[in-house]
Amino acid sequence: MKNSEEYGTISVCPLCNNDGWVFYRDEKGYEYAKECECGIRQRMIQRNKLKFAAIPVNYADVKLKDMTMRYYQKSESKSTFRSIADFIKIYLEYLDKYVDAGKGIYFWSSTKGSGKTMLATALANELINKHKRSVKFATSLDILDEIRATYDSHSEDRESKLLNDLVSAEFLVIDDFGTERASDWAGEKFYQIVNKRYMNKKVTFYTSNFDLKTLKYDDRIQSRIRERSFIVHFPEESVREVKAKQENGIEHAE
Repeated sequence: MKNSEEYGTISVCPLCNNDGWVFYRDEKGYEYAKECECGIRQRMIQRNKLKFAAIPVNYADVKLKDMTMRYYQKSESKSTFRSIADFIKIYLEYLDKYVDAGKGIYFWSSTKGSGKTMLATALANELINKHKRSVKFATSLDILDEIRATYDSHSEDRESKLLNDLVSAEFLVIDDFGTERASDWAGEKFYQIVNKRYMNKKVTFYTSNFDLKTLKYDDRIQSRIRERSFIVHFPEESVREVKAKQENGIEHAE
């Protein structure tokens, strides 16, 4: 039996009218609701998760299977990336265990363009689409800019809402952590985020150009990240230019 009828270009479920719920009455006349079999509610939930995640357009469709070592030129880089790929498989295999422990990942490499952000977003997409988890993505600079923007409205509620989204997300990806100017104000804001997630065992993934030892924030932040993160050192090799050249060569050949 078809669950939807087509009206022009709009698909409307005849059972739930696209509300996602169907209402019934039991033998005593009490009304109860069941999720409609058309699946629209689950699709709406998934769309909301993707919207909340705010993963950049460039990385919105990146999958773990797209990650490859072929752009690395050095043999040690290829070996390092292979080890990272094996680690990610293990991490996902024991995901529930690591979520319960609040154990995230700190991806770092002092070399820009080494693939850290691509892997972090591929992992985020995997969690959203395959594991049905809730993920929030933000660069460290965007986090601070958004907090500053709330001051223009003279409303503490707006800042609280933003910080609440960051501290309560099931998984949070903070990209380019440490590239922002390490002022006392920035340190306090990140301490709020890191500490609250630490206290509530929320999983955080970081990408950074800094080893934790050289991160510009004090030990309150460093120690919490260290305790609740696997430290993953990415290859010290940029693949951005190599990737562009190879793809342009393939594109040109076609």
